[in-house]
Amino acid sequence: MVQLPKALADPIVGIIGPECYTTLVEDLNLGDQACLKLALSKGLGIAIITGGSIVKIPQIITILKNRSTQGLSLSSYLLEVVANVINLAYNARAGNPFSTWGEMLFLTTQNIIITLLIFAFSKQTVGGVGALGAILAIGYMLMSPQLVNPTALASLFAGTIPLNIASKIPQIMTNYTNGSTGQLSAFAVMNYLFGSLARVFTTATELDDPLMLSGTSLGALFNAILAGQVLYYSSAKAKAKKVGTKAKAKVAKLEKAATSSPRTRHRKRD
Repeated sequence: MVQLPKALADPIVGIIGPECYTTLVEDLNLGDQACLKLALSKGLGIAIITGGSIVKIPQIITILKNRSTQGLSLSSYLLEVVANVINLAYNARAGNPFSTWGEMLFLTTQNIIITLLIFAFSKQTVGGVGALGAILAIGYMLMSPQLVNPTALASLFAGTIPLNIASKIPQIMTNYTNGSTGQLSAFAVMNYLFGSLARVFTTATELDDPLMLSGTSLGALFNAILAGQVLYYSSAKAKAKKVGTKAKAKVAKLEKAATSSPRTRHRKRD
């Protein structure tokens, strides 16, 4: 039997529970599939929360560095923020384990910052202040059982499924129309994709909630489409750059050949 120091054992027990701690850690019984799935789900949940706390930081840095939000869809971010706030309220009030939704807290904060930056660099300061006030008011109302009862909140959460889809479509269409992903951070998109795929697993493992599972599954699908666009347009841009470099080299070679030809040298002597 393995005995870990209390300082190590207590956090693990808090994550996977005393029963699975005894099975997996003390007895080293890795044949218990239920406990293994739970431990994997909890580990993924912690990883997702950690990733979610920084996933959009590169996007924010890119915007501030370039002082541009070109290629970013304001309507997409506004819809995503509203969906995030509803998701936060639903999970917090339902008492779901923090490991199954904790990243939403950080994603919401980062999405609000990006939304405000879009307003700022579009010189729409008043609109940004109004949007922030509206978001805070919506969050307050959703967290209050007196203002929004559990049934209404569940209905709103169900509505975030098409809302999440709607939030991705403007960005997908913007990318398609521009033929590029603009200032969209590849790191953020890929992190989002892997996080959403892992969240499908943790939701299926830890929660008996078809609404949550449907939402995370559709979110993963549309994140995959965005990731596909990032890969496609990055590849196309790299190919175009390569062709351009070759063309410049060819022109330079022809110019060099022209200036070094006997006829050219003869003209220079004349």
